Amino acid sequence: MTGIGLDEEERAAGRMGEAKRAEALRALAEDGFVVLRGVIDVAHIDALKERMLADLGRILARADAPFNFNTGNVQQAPPPFHPYLFRDVLFNEMVIGVTRAALGPGVKNGFYSGNTALPGGERQPVHPDVGQLWPDLAHATPPFGLVVNVPVVDMGPENGATELWPGTHRDTTYSIHDGAPRIPEEKLAPWRARRPPVQPTAARGDVLIRDTRLWHAGMPNHTEEPRPMIAMIHWASWWSEADAIDLPEEARDFFTHPALRTVARWHPSVDHLRHGQAYDLRRQTFPAATTRGE
Repeated sequence: MTGIGLDEEERAAGRMGEAKRAEALRALAEDGFVVLRGVIDVAHIDALKERMLADLGRILARADAPFNFNTGNVQQAPPPFHPYLFRDVLFNEMVIGVTRAALGPGVKNGFYSGNTALPGGERQPVHPDVGQLWPDLAHATPPFGLVVNVPVVDMGPENGATELWPGTHRDTTYSIHDGAPRIPEEKLAPWRARRPPVQPTAARGDVLIRDTRLWHAGMPNHTEEPRPMIAMIHWASWWSEADAIDLPEEARDFFTHPALRTVARWHPSVDHLRHGQAYDLRRQTFPAATTRGE
């Protein structure tokens, strides 16, 4: 796993050096994911944590609680209104520098949600969020979508850090025409022998960027505390399937950036506690597979 830290000069400038950006792009190309260390103010993360943990009980009380695969993992959106909107979360310059370099100009965010691993839950099946663009490719294409995960608490194997399968974003077995299938054991075994999966450790303030095609699985949380994680999806400019984010009109001015466009539906108000619905890959097909962030 590649983790890239910043020096004080980079933090002050809000820009990652060219050598480190190149290292991040290399990790995305070879492994399918990279962790940027300490790029978000932890005070902003702690404010989001306090609100999201307070919201969790109300989400779980829904008759249609939006569980992902099993009742150990629930879809949970952060509040998309002030005072819980932070530039270094939604428009982080270090993150945008990487995703724009990987996806090209005109990159857009079509997702602002997340998921929470509940204590005592089960693991998810291994799956990609999106398959390759075409079936039967000899070689995988460059990336067209990148998930940006923001841990809301320190995250590791003990509290359900997402299991990642390095290199599987280049596996051409599945295309978008197959939906986002559960990967059978006979296909997992060769990858496990060659490049076993990992559960990355990420602290509050870190950001995990991963290719949407990477095989992954939500994992059990062995602690007594919920593990919330925010997710965004940055898409290439030409990607036409990007979902729109439901956002309140009062926040319109916040959601402007010269390099990252937000795909939005504007409303007088937004009830973020109603976001999401139960998800099971056996019943869902593309593009619904791009609406989880884990």
